Amino acid sequence: MLDVFIPAFVTLLVIIDPPGCAPIFASLTAGTSTRHQRLMAIRSVAMAAAILLTFALAGEALLGALGISLDAFRTAGGVLLFIIAMDMVFEKRTERRETRAEKVAREAETKHVSLEEEDISVFPMAIPMIAGPGSIATTMLLTAKQPGWEGQAVVLAALAAVLAITLAALLAAGPLMRLMGKTISGVITRLLGVLLAALAAQFVFDGIRHTFMG
Repeated sequence: MLDVFIPAFVTLLVIIDPPGCAPIFASLTAGTSTRHQRLMAIRSVAMAAAILLTFALAGEALLGALGISLDAFRTAGGVLLFIIAMDMVFEKRTERRETRAEKVAREAETKHVSLEEEDISVFPMAIPMIAGPGSIATTMLLTAKQPGWEGQAVVLAALAAVLAITLAALLAAGPLMRLMGKTISGVITRLLGVLLAALAAQFVFDGIRHTFMG
């Protein structure tokens, strides 16, 4: 079974990229409480696990029934991710957070609520950062290569191991970013926004290229 587990584990580890998801998660949850960050990390991985498990077991049938190609899914995910990237580059999220904090402070001085209500677990963390087109397609292909339930169970075990590593990376991201300070964190947020924009554009380009060129 190791000949199935190890290749599946390495492939999913590279595609999901837990070290790459961690700083993005830290940027999206910057300024929130430790409890909120922990909740978002657990919820993000849980939602991604549910999505990947669904597509691993019934992905091709689901997309086929809806008449949706994976390239269309890839393109749509890229567009949505690009919107988030633009917000990060121009710090629109920071402006909205400050405005909301001021509004809440005026309405209820006894209770300050700023970012705890902002749920980034489903989008963009679970989709498309963790359970993106690449990881969905990879999971579908890995399970399709295994005809028996034993092989598919091994692939799912590899997926569970990678998601556990991803959860650990997300839980450690916040404290590490706080140690860097606000200035360095702001610089990293903008740089990550540029990288996210490039990643989003690549999603769109891949979707269009595969659609027209096969």
